[in-house]
Amino acid sequence: MLPEFQSRLPRALRERFASLGSPFVIQQYLDEMPYIAEERDRSPLNVMLDHQSHCLDGGFFAALALWRIGFRPLLIDLVPDPGADDDHVLALYQIEGRWGAVAKSNYVNLGFREPVYKNLRELVMTYFEHYCSIHQQKTLRGYTRPFDASRYADWNWAWDEAGANRLYRVFYRRKPVPLITPSMAVRLHPLTERVYAAETLYTDLSWSFGNREGH
Repeated sequence: MLPEFQSRLPRALRERFASLGSPFVIQQYLDEMPYIAEERDRSPLNVMLDHQSHCLDGGFFAALALWRIGFRPLLIDLVPDPGADDDHVLALYQIEGRWGAVAKSNYVNLGFREPVYKNLRELVMTYFEHYCSIHQQKTLRGYTRPFDASRYADWNWAWDEAGANRLYRVFYRRKPVPLITPSMAVRLHPLTERVYAAETLYTDLSWSFGNREGH
């Protein structure tokens, strides 16, 4: 799958993909792209060709790039309070038994994590205080178990957008593991103005859930 994907890239992009030699460099590449939360979910090929992404297609691109450098293409979905926010996709990697993540986000604190977390819940909870809505509410409620995209290589999802969208639908159908109880959710405090200003630094709020067209 990887050689075929690379053969479909123009030479300059093929060289750029080959230069993504670590999780942090993959994150830097994602951060260079505009975050565009349109309804279209691109294949990794079209993420590179169009030089734009959102958390879903950016996450699967990151998983593909991690696969090229020897990691399994594992992803999890961070699941918000229903109707309050967007899901958020993490591409996972593991070094010396500890978990880290690469992610494309409109929010500065929802991206990269160093591989220092001993389990997935510990990793996911590092996003909890930063996962907020435009109403300054903390919205993260659960996460899914790791999803191995290599099992679906015959769908050609790296370059075929129909195959990618088929894969994304399967990915989103999994039941989340709860992070907090309903009584905990009721007791959550909103973000202060100061904290919210920090969390939305560099954020294009026009693409945020509740602001963009259709939400």
